[in-house]
Amino acid sequence: MHPTRKAALTAIALLAVATAGCEPGAASTTTHRTSAKPGCPTVLSRAERAVKKAEAVDAPWKGPTTGPEAAGHGKSIVFIAHDLSNPGPAGVAQGVQEAASLLRWSARTLNGQGTPEGYRSAFKKALALKPDGIAIAGFDPGSVSDEMKEAKAAGIPVIGWHSAPTPGPDGSPDLFTNVTTRVEDVAKISADWIIARSGGRAGVVLFTDGTVPFAKRKSDLIKKELATCSDVKLLSYRNVPIPEANKRAIGEVRSLLARFGDKWTYSAAINDLYFRHTAAALRAAGKDGAGAPFNIGAGDGDPSAFQRVNGKRFQAATVPEPLTEQGWQIADEFNRAFADKPASGYVPSVHITTAANSGGALSWDSEGYRQAYRKIWGK
Repeated sequence: MHPTRKAALTAIALLAVATAGCEPGAASTTTHRTSAKPGCPTVLSRAERAVKKAEAVDAPWKGPTTGPEAAGHGKSIVFIAHDLSNPGPAGVAQGVQEAASLLRWSARTLNGQGTPEGYRSAFKKALALKPDGIAIAGFDPGSVSDEMKEAKAAGIPVIGWHSAPTPGPDGSPDLFTNVTTRVEDVAKISADWIIARSGGRAGVVLFTDGTVPFAKRKSDLIKKELATCSDVKLLSYRNVPIPEANKRAIGEVRSLLARFGDKWTYSAAINDLYFRHTAAALRAAGKDGAGAPFNIGAGDGDPSAFQRVNGKRFQAATVPEPLTEQGWQIADEFNRAFADKPASGYVPSVHITTAANSGGALSWDSEGYRQAYRKIWGK
């Protein structure tokens, strides 16, 4: 068993001992509830079951086990990140580099700098390098439509990460495939965690980036799921583009606290990055890092998010993407494209990380993915 899984199991076992004799069903997920009867008992019960399943720490490999052997040495790929200040695409880029090194391919990472102009500029640089494949991470292929046409004309496959509404080859006709968990699953489990942990009574602030269609859809789905519980109130739906989160965080938190005070008990955000920036403002306002508002990041589960969760510092949970694993998946999808084979169609399952089940880890990936891909590639 992976050491982080073993540690997590130990933590859960200790927690079970510590809570023995407490109210049936009480656990880390459902603490800090109000004593009032929830207004959505059926929804609450369903949410509790879903969260318990998502918090399970064993994650055996459920991805592909067959595929083409590794393409010959010397293949080149370029990874264009939405913004390298965003730890999500930065983490995936590291996974791509790791897999490419094993395959003896060259891999270069370019920074889109969080703007359509930056995406286009980076894509033009990528095309000038004449690579065998291009990956785009965290932005819509429609924002680089002319460059996508150039890539297609040159026979260069383009793979997305969080670049289309759905995973797989059906997410965008311009992409060979789109690597991601299902946004519906991530959004639903994030909202379910709030419903379950609050006992069906919460005042929620939701942070999104309306400039990224994928992110906007995720937050809309979170909003929809929260609305299934009548006593969970959406206090505010805040559009804060990720590149602006740092400079806007203090003002946003001050405004929200002035408007809602202690009614603000939970937050959800389309990316953990928001809680990196809001933490200082909440601390300055005298808030307890282990207290309300209890914050959950609906992606991406970067190391800093795990540190906040593990230390109970203004983030209680994250729904992490398996970032390194997805970098390896992108390499595998390119290998399939180079061999004129279809995309794998693999979609990782959602997971919730809390201080109780992380085992002190700083990332979340399925067990055995490296071994599985090495076996497929003959490496």
